[in-house]
Amino acid sequence: MNITLIYFDFPFWRAEVSRISLFLSNTEFEDKRITSEEFQRVQENGVLDDGTLIPFHQLPCLKVNDTIIAQTGAISRFCGKLANLYPKNDDLIAAQIDQFIDILTDITTLISSTQVENRDTDFLKSINRKLFILNKAMNKNNDFVVKDYFSIADIAIWSFMCWLTGGNIASVPKDIAKNYDYILRLCKKIDNKDIIQKWVNKTFPKKYSRNFY
Repeated sequence: MNITLIYFDFPFWRAEVSRISLFLSNTEFEDKRITSEEFQRVQENGVLDDGTLIPFHQLPCLKVNDTIIAQTGAISRFCGKLANLYPKNDDLIAAQIDQFIDILTDITTLISSTQVENRDTDFLKSINRKLFILNKAMNKNNDFVVKDYFSIADIAIWSFMCWLTGGNIASVPKDIAKNYDYILRLCKKIDNKDIIQKWVNKTFPKKYSRNFY
C-alpha cells in the first residue's frame, strides 16, 4: 500500500493517533504536513496544491493508493487495525474504543467553537465537566481505557491531553488535568512507552510540553 497522511505540522491528536499507529506498525507512509496558507485553499477548493482531493475540505485526510479517506474516526480506525490497536473482529470492543474517540471530539469541538473572547469561567466549567465525565468512565482496575487492550483510544487520550495541557490554548491552564487521577495515570503510562518516546523524540517540537507529572 502507498499511504499518505495529510495534516498540519503540529502534533494534534486528530492526526497523531493515526501517525503513531502507522509508526508503531512499521508501515511506511508519507507524513505530509501542509501550511495554514495551503489549508485555506483546501477549505475553498477541496484540493491540495498538488491536486490531491480533500473530500470534505478538512483535515486530517488519508490517501491509500488512489482512495481518499476523510474524518478522524475513519482514518484512526483504519490505521489502528494495521497496528492491532483496533479490533478487526470484535464489534463490542470496537464500540468501547469509539466512545472515547467521540468524547475527545466533543471536547475539541467545544474548544474550537468558542471564540477566545468568550472563554470565561463557564467555558472552563464546561471543559472540566467533560474531563470529569471522561475520568469517571475510566476503570481504575484496567491497564488501559478498554480493559487490557492497548488501543487507539489510549493514544488519543494521551495525545489530546498533550494538547490540552501544553499551554497553547487560550484560557486553558496547563494544570487543568491535575484533579483527574485516572486520566493522568493513563497519560503517564502511554508517555513512558518506548515507542511513544521514540515518536516524540523524532517528531515533536523541542519546546512542546506535556504536563502530566
